Amino acid sequence: MRVKIMVGLILMFAATVWATDKLQPLNVKLGLWEVTKTITTNGQLSVPPEMLSKLTPEQRARLEDRMKAQSADRTTTTTYKSCLTKEKLEKAEEFGEDKENCSRTIITSTGRKLNLKMECTVNGHGGRANGAAEIEATSPDSVKGTGHLSATSPSGTMNSTINFDAKWINSACGDVK
Repeated sequence: MRVKIMVGLILMFAATVWATDKLQPLNVKLGLWEVTKTITTNGQLSVPPEMLSKLTPEQRARLEDRMKAQSADRTTTTTYKSCLTKEKLEKAEEFGEDKENCSRTIITSTGRKLNLKMECTVNGHGGRANGAAEIEATSPDSVKGTGHLSATSPSGTMNSTINFDAKWINSACGDVK
């Protein structure tokens, strides 16, 4: 479950989020985009001891073995389609989604590049995530980005790097939301 939360936080780096008085939206085309993200993660946010104490010895051993295997570097790549509308661009929802459990600080914002810092609450157990992202519109139909995130909780630390490329496909989104 913590890995899913962490992946959700990492995916937020793809969202270009801003305060309207500080931001010039990226100069990109509206419509259907294909986004390819590569996420590399190492470390782990383990299960708190109070939760481990509720497991049987067999369950605990299986969980600890699984968590140990997951602590090594792992990379996943996903590709999906996203519909960028004028409303999404104005609300900073392009190439990702905004999360309520995060605050962002815009460092620079132009029609070509966005740099931001981010701080999130990871879970209800005192976890925090801090990171930075840079998103660049290399042309009106091509965007790339990179981000780094470090999540800590009383039960461990996880570091992640996300890289993504997005390519404009068509002005019509069809049934893609």
